[in-house]
Amino acid sequence: MRRRAVVAGAAVVVAATATGGGWWLRARPAPGAAASSAQAATGTVPVVRTDLSTTTHVTGALGFRDAYTVFAQGPGGTVTGLPRPGQVIGRGEPVFELDGLPVRLLYGARPAWRPFAAGMTAGADVRALEENLVALGHGRSLTVDDRFTAATAAAVRRWQQATGQTATGRVELGAVTFQPGPVRVTELTAKLGATNRGEEPVLSGTSTAAAVTISVPAGRSYFVHAGDPVTVTMPDGAEVKGTVAYLSAVAETAPSMDGRAPQPMITGLVTLDDPSAAGDLDRAPVQVNVTGKSVRGVLAVPVTALVALAGGGYGVWIRAGAQRRLAGVTTGLFAETLVEVRGDLREGDLVEVPVG
Repeated sequence: MRRRAVVAGAAVVVAATATGGGWWLRARPAPGAAASSAQAATGTVPVVRTDLSTTTHVTGALGFRDAYTVFAQGPGGTVTGLPRPGQVIGRGEPVFELDGLPVRLLYGARPAWRPFAAGMTAGADVRALEENLVALGHGRSLTVDDRFTAATAAAVRRWQQATGQTATGRVELGAVTFQPGPVRVTELTAKLGATNRGEEPVLSGTSTAAAVTISVPAGRSYFVHAGDPVTVTMPDGAEVKGTVAYLSAVAETAPSMDGRAPQPMITGLVTLDDPSAAGDLDRAPVQVNVTGKSVRGVLAVPVTALVALAGGGYGVWIRAGAQRRLAGVTTGLFAETLVEVRGDLREGDLVEVPVG
């Protein structure tokens, strides 16, 4: 919200401060303004040509993108092996054990729902299996498609032999678990020695891609958009670049930590250009600096140089030696302490600003 100070018959110096995404204006008597018993001290600064951008600061929590729940499928069995929290499991590696048999991780967008064997109907699950066999180096002479062929069965047998399984050319339901990518284990749901009857959760995990969850006050959501570039200030002070990947369309009321009334917040997700920049941190509070609008190569003056004119609009006092004149300006982007201006002024002109 922008407020304009208007004083009849005089110009007033305007001081502006960015607070919560808005600009609050404060009037000071300008040098030479009529009806002022206390003249404000002034200095001068040059008009500069520069790039400007708005920045909104929001709180964030460093974590990992995407959460998975891994289920046992098929007939189930006794849980004989589990990973440790924090362990990262990749393609082809055991995720857990049932009855002493490893359940291995394959990458795929959907879970398996049937055994893989000769005679099965074509489907996207077959393609996912074949893609994994190729990626694991067992796809010699295998054409990746939706059909389980003799070449598919041969590739399955090569994979089974290489991993110490019985080479049947058939993959039973529950022998593998399909997940979107590597799984970073966060919590174990199953217990060693317990009987898992199938279709029960065994563990929870996340992807290995670090990301930041942000909370934006609903009143400031206008300044944050999906696709906006950001810098994330890490706990050690390092600056990491990223992008707002997602911003919810729904505001939820979050409890206040300082005793004030709860305020509606909008959640979002920031991806990091370099996910490894998170290091070994599992979770940590961070500050996210969202870059909104920007302009390049514009004339700019300090916000405190603006004067609000009695007839409307803004101006700046320009000094040239002992001479001074009031030049009308059109304001553009406000960014921190500077504001874009257009009008009867040039780069290098000296404009008056209050001092002290």
